[in-house]
Amino acid sequence: MSREPHVDTLMKKLVRTIEVSLAAADAARDAVQEIIKRGADTGIFFAGAKGRGNPSPDLTAQDKEFLRAVSIRPDR
Repeated sequence: MSREPHVDTLMKKLVRTIEVSLAAADAARDAVQEIIKRGADTGIFFAGAKGRGNPSPDLTAQDKEFLRAVSIRPDR
């Protein structure tokens, strides 16, 4: 049973998006590691859409996943 052409197009788009996302995470991780290697401290601050103007100190699941992707262990 063959898929419809629009499904193939969407699947290709999904694969490209995932590949770009993984490459971006790799590039971010490499940049953070280079900064640390050169002796500087790094800090990443997340500000979500919730409570604009009053950021929450809590990390979302997406924040934690990003930190894991760039090999950073969150302080909390």
